[in-house]
Amino acid sequence: MRSEEREVKRFTIRDMAMTAVFTAVLCAVAPFSLFIGPIPLSFATFIIYLAAGTLDFRSGVVSVALYVALGAVGLPVFTGFEGGFQKIAGVTGGFIIGYIVCAAAIGSVMLLPGKKRFTYIFGMVIGTLLLYTCGTAWFMLQTGSSLRASLMLCAVPFFPGDAAKIAAASIIAPQLRRAIR
Repeated sequence: MRSEEREVKRFTIRDMAMTAVFTAVLCAVAPFSLFIGPIPLSFATFIIYLAAGTLDFRSGVVSVALYVALGAVGLPVFTGFEGGFQKIAGVTGGFIIGYIVCAAAIGSVMLLPGKKRFTYIFGMVIGTLLLYTCGTAWFMLQTGSSLRASLMLCAVPFFPGDAAKIAAASIIAPQLRRAIR
């Protein structure tokens, strides 16, 4: 393909607005969490599933990256209404950074042809597995815990909730995607 034939998709005002909306919703919802151990149960993943499943790849990833950046500079948008780089450097930091990886994975799967419900579910499952990987690996580095112990704290307790969030988001995201297009 010649360079002049390649079209670079512009980041339109509508794209910026939808990115900002999902960033704002994520910032509003993410601080509310249930502390069930060292890793809190956060509703942030549900909004990330919706953002990545509804928006295009770039907008979904930028939306989540903006959330992480806002929290890193100190806005109280992370779990428990905390913010600051120290939160990213702490035991849950791998999950916070993993949110971006999760959104990128979901967005990548959404680029595949066809938008069947299976595509949404598959993308969200892959994104969640990568999120668990980032979060668990960082937790292990921070605490010196074994893989088994870390998985029991960082992944296993969250399977049922994340499965429910994926099921709900895979129903809602296609409808939102159609509505905003």
